[in-house]
Amino acid sequence: MIHYALVCDAGHDFDGWFRDSAAFEGQSSQRLVSCPFCSSTNVTRAVMAPHVARGGGEDEATKLRSMIRQLRDNVVAGTEDVGERFPEEARAIEEGDATRRPIRGRATFEEAKALLEDGIEILPIPELPGES
Repeated sequence: MIHYALVCDAGHDFDGWFRDSAAFEGQSSQRLVSCPFCSSTNVTRAVMAPHVARGGGEDEATKLRSMIRQLRDNVVAGTEDVGERFPEEARAIEEGDATRRPIRGRATFEEAKALLEDGIEILPIPELPGES
């Protein structure tokens, strides 16, 4: 995985994680990378300081993996899995047609983008590389 600092044409700074630089280039050229603040798809990489590995990196990586796993486990434990119905259920909750409760599930990129554009707040659950 590669981390990029990104910036949209409106000047909003945000981060993105990609499988590799080719994945970023491909997604960006297809206008699949969008600003979470204004939805602009005119996104470029911002200037970043290089990451220099230090001694003990394996211990730090192990700690980070453990923290991400714990965060994910806490989210899963405290939410209801609505599966593929996530976009519909999130809309129903927002519109008052369903009981307000923490949910999780799956949505396509387009479905997630539409929810965000409609002012419905959603967040991805972090996954570790190699885990699905």
